[in-house]
Amino acid sequence: MMKVLVVDDETDVKDLFLQRFRREIRNAEFQLAFANSGEEALTYLASHNSEVILILSDINMPGMSGFELLRHIRQDFKAPPAPVVMMITAYGDPESQAQAVTLGANDFLTKPLDFTLLKQKLHDLT
Repeated sequence: MMKVLVVDDETDVKDLFLQRFRREIRNAEFQLAFANSGEEALTYLASHNSEVILILSDINMPGMSGFELLRHIRQDFKAPPAPVVMMITAYGDPESQAQAVTLGANDFLTKPLDFTLLKQKLHDLT
């Protein structure tokens, strides 16, 4: 089972992911956890680091941005297995994509999310 941590400040994201991954959750393919901020994600990772395989993080969040979160993840959670990090943004500009890759992101997705594509990427990782 792949444990995925979804980090986004938008409150409806949790319901959307739970709805879109309902079958996969029921079939024990994925387990989803949620954090509403970068700070909350780091707190979660501090106690669940070895469980989380993939992190999906929004870039534009109040407080700690997704870029800052990514920097912390790559500095503080190096022990294997290092989580795969996919950054999500409403802005698909090349500068944001380049910065995400420079900071160590494994992939870059744009909103609105194509859940069919996302599920394929997740299955490719398993």
